[in-house]
Amino acid sequence: MNSKNKNTGNKGEAIASAWLVEKEYIILYNNWRYKQTEVDIIATKNNCLHFIEVKTRTNTKFGLPEESITTAKMNALKRAASAFIEQFPQWKNLQFDVMAITLKNDVATEIFFIEDVYF
Repeated sequence: MNSKNKNTGNKGEAIASAWLVEKEYIILYNNWRYKQTEVDIIATKNNCLHFIEVKTRTNTKFGLPEESITTAKMNALKRAASAFIEQFPQWKNLQFDVMAITLKNDVATEIFFIEDVYF
């Protein structure tokens, strides 16, 4: 990943974390790793564990941010979630969410939160 894309992704993840905290989520981990998979945000709200994939774009020339999430990425997130649950078995309720962010001049012009996605 080039540094411009990494910088955009980091900004998006910071915006996503702030948005989630504002909505009363508790952020447990940012960029939690399992083998080669990175989970952008692991948070909790109402006794549910959320594995959140954040996708950030500065334009829609290549499609909307949420359209870039592949089945392979979701399968990797499922494997990471399984490993997380092995380490922290107290979590019984979990779900996968997607946060799609569009930036213009480093400001979020759109935040689209898709809850409980299933692949």
